[in-house]
Amino acid sequence: MLVEKRRIATAGGELAVLDVGEGPAVVLLHGFPLSSFQWREFIPFLATKFRVIAPDLLGAGDSDKPEDRARLRLRGQAGAIRELLDALDVDRYAVVGSGPGGGVAQRLAVDDPRVEALVLLNCVAFDLWPSEVARDAGSVPPDQWSEGLATAIARTAFDLGMRHRSRLGEDTLSEYLRPYSGPDGAAAFFRLLQAIDGTGLEDMGQALPKLTCPTLIMWGEEETFYPAEAPERLNQAIMSSTLGLLPGCGHYVSEDAADTLIPMISEYLRAKYLGQTHGHDDPTGAVLVQLERRPDWVDATEFELEEEETLGEDG
Repeated sequence: MLVEKRRIATAGGELAVLDVGEGPAVVLLHGFPLSSFQWREFIPFLATKFRVIAPDLLGAGDSDKPEDRARLRLRGQAGAIRELLDALDVDRYAVVGSGPGGGVAQRLAVDDPRVEALVLLNCVAFDLWPSEVARDAGSVPPDQWSEGLATAIARTAFDLGMRHRSRLGEDTLSEYLRPYSGPDGAAAFFRLLQAIDGTGLEDMGQALPKLTCPTLIMWGEEETFYPAEAPERLNQAIMSSTLGLLPGCGHYVSEDAADTLIPMISEYLRAKYLGQTHGHDDPTGAVLVQLERRPDWVDATEFELEEEETLGEDG
């Protein structure tokens, strides 16, 4: 992407952020061990309708990498994002979050009245995280931190967390690993990994049922790191939510199925965030049908999404 990142100061450190397009804001929050580069295919598409704001979270990408773990946890990250949006004069926004970025997105949706729509992609939830893999990797003592070990852990995460691993080329992987090169980068990697510690969502059992903003939950059916109950619990807790399952996809759904996700998220935000009706006047004859919340009594497997179709309002 030929877009230069801006740097915005927050109390937790400077955030590097992509700020592209015009219109109502959509904030994209990446997972681990990712960066705003996760959204490289999403941003050009979404920027035709929205102002897209995609920061590197503290400790990741080109943002500052503080040693204070509190700044790297979900609450600290959410506070930094709120400061960022204040500095960018954002008065309303939708937020899309993946992995730990989805936990930050939940905190924002609960704590910031400016959030008008929420999209969650295979994210941390309730007390169902961190994964055993993340917990074991985060227990490595500082005297063993090294770039080689950080690289090996990141590669293993992608190997376990993708079902179409061949789609993640070496150039892409190198960009994800770039911020963690050298001794300082390796230390930043492990500090960020240790901050994925299961704290920050303790109140969500009470807070999420109070949410009224439209929420889309998209989940890779072959999720490796989080329990299968996670998307169901989120869907049941958020009464304004829609759950879609992506068969043949793992944890990193934005890498496994970007071509499927991008138009679905764009269409959802067009309808639920912008409130625009579909004119059905597309000259190609293509009509995207809006997802709706499934009845509680319907089994989630009936709402699986194939790569070239979406579900209708009647299920």
